[in-house]
Amino acid sequence: MAKEKKVKIVEDLQETFSKCSIGIMTDYRGLTTTEINNLRRKLREAKVEYTVVKNTLALIAAKNAGMEQTADSFKGPMAVAFGYGEIQDAAKALTEFIRSSKSAMKIKGGFLTDRVLTTNEIATLARLPSKAVLISQVIAGIQSPISGLVNVLSAPIRGVMGVLQARIQQMEGK
Repeated sequence: MAKEKKVKIVEDLQETFSKCSIGIMTDYRGLTTTEINNLRRKLREAKVEYTVVKNTLALIAAKNAGMEQTADSFKGPMAVAFGYGEIQDAAKALTEFIRSSKSAMKIKGGFLTDRVLTTNEIATLARLPSKAVLISQVIAGIQSPISGLVNVLSAPIRGVMGVLQARIQQMEGK
């Protein structure tokens, strides 16, 4: 490969490392071209870019992007899924593809902008609900005690109303 082409690849990878919110490293051995194309299509829907990388060039790009902690991860044949949206979307899309296609693909690890992720951490990310669901759960948790307080405070008034309604019905019946 010409030196100019390698420099261009390193620059592109460095930019990708800087812009992505998460990167998930995979071992793609055992996948057919059709399976890789299907994977790329599914990942594109989740705003994830799947790129086969040359380890030495990816290592240089990662170091240039200030991600030296990922240096030990670039070993063996590897492709990286770069996520640009929600962090868990990339992990969900990859694990769902592996589960549904029963492919030989393996997740080797990953990285966020400030730390390296293990395979177990990526699996945990894949099980997390979306940001909107988490926000609604927090709001429901905040709202629950307030609703309980309103019910407790309104109980005596409901009791008086019930007694008055019963007395009205009793007087109408006579």
